[in-house]
Amino acid sequence: MTKLYNDSRFRLIIFANIASSIGSGITMIAIPWLLVSNKNGNEIFGYVTIGMTILSFLITPYIGVLIDKMSRKRLLIICEIISLGLLLVFSLFGFIGIPYEVWHYIIIYMIGNLYYTFFYPTMFALNQEIFNKDQYKALNGTMEVQGQLSSMIAGAAASILLLKWDLQFILLFDVFTYALAIYFYLKLPSTKVSDKEVKKVTAIKASEGLNFMLQRTSMFMFLSASLMPYIGVMITNYLFPVYLADVLQTSGNIYGIQGMIYGLGAIVAGVFVPIVARRIGDEKTIIYGVLTYTIAISLIIYTNIPGYLALMFFIAIGNCGSRVARNSFLMDHIPNEIIGRIDSLFRTLGLLLRFILLAIFTGLVSSGQITLCFLVLSGLLLLAFATVLLSWRKGFYFNIDDIKKSRLHSLTREK
Repeated sequence: MTKLYNDSRFRLIIFANIASSIGSGITMIAIPWLLVSNKNGNEIFGYVTIGMTILSFLITPYIGVLIDKMSRKRLLIICEIISLGLLLVFSLFGFIGIPYEVWHYIIIYMIGNLYYTFFYPTMFALNQEIFNKDQYKALNGTMEVQGQLSSMIAGAAASILLLKWDLQFILLFDVFTYALAIYFYLKLPSTKVSDKEVKKVTAIKASEGLNFMLQRTSMFMFLSASLMPYIGVMITNYLFPVYLADVLQTSGNIYGIQGMIYGLGAIVAGVFVPIVARRIGDEKTIIYGVLTYTIAISLIIYTNIPGYLALMFFIAIGNCGSRVARNSFLMDHIPNEIIGRIDSLFRTLGLLLRFILLAIFTGLVSSGQITLCFLVLSGLLLLAFATVLLSWRKGFYFNIDDIKKSRLHSLTREK
């Protein structure tokens, strides 16, 4: 762990991620709240979320190909520059006196979602590429702490800024953080795989990730079902603001406090899950994480505001704990040359399920049935936990050398 923290590349990545995560986090807390505060805002926000889920579903397989085909560092910088430029334009709208309307909020929300769609899988592949296998658990734990600490800071800042700042100032702050992230990424040394080496890889196909996993069905089921806590978090990004506003009837600062508590739970997970995983293995750690999230989300509708906020801590432990262990498992068992497509496969499956659930839940919310949404989500998580447990018991261990040989054979056949 000390070796990892002394690595200058690690420090640059951490600084860049902290900067961009805080800025984008504040914006992505502010925009949903501004949307749902408008007339028919709940319904509009639901349809916008569905639309973004469809778009992400369509482009994610191609993002996986891009990640495996081009420099991951360059792809990150391009994402930061585009996001910076677009948000700067919307910030200037406010400064020159153009009043913000619902369509402005929608576009800003789309920018943030697309940024996340590119950023997370690219950063995941870059980390696997430049760090050593014995550093993966500490790396993923630290990245979780960094990401969630940034979210906690963003939640605290948003709870204050939503009451004191106009949107143009929030967006300008986001622009500044993107610029800072670009500076740190530019200082990052060249990665192991140069652009010249990447271009030598021919016939990169998005379907190769699916073919790889279909040869390992138990592992495929285990990893797919273990995504459910993360999917639950993405779904509740829509449900929680509506639940707070309509059922618990709270103000916007409670939504910010929720983010702080979630961040605290995630930090605890990031610190202790790598230790637990070294003792009991990534697989068992994933199982316990899915179970914790399932129990917490199933209890959410039976609590008042203090209970709701307390459960956020365990929701974070379950989701982030299973994710840290899952990321370490993927880094350990998937070759870096196809990690983009494997990761995009699971993200695509997750997006498909998110789309289906959001379509159902938006209709339920519009008819005042938000409590039923949480009951359905709880049932799905129970099913996911059963699948994770059964597929783990069936067993899916395999040798990494066999994977590399399989990949080499595949590339030779394509040529």
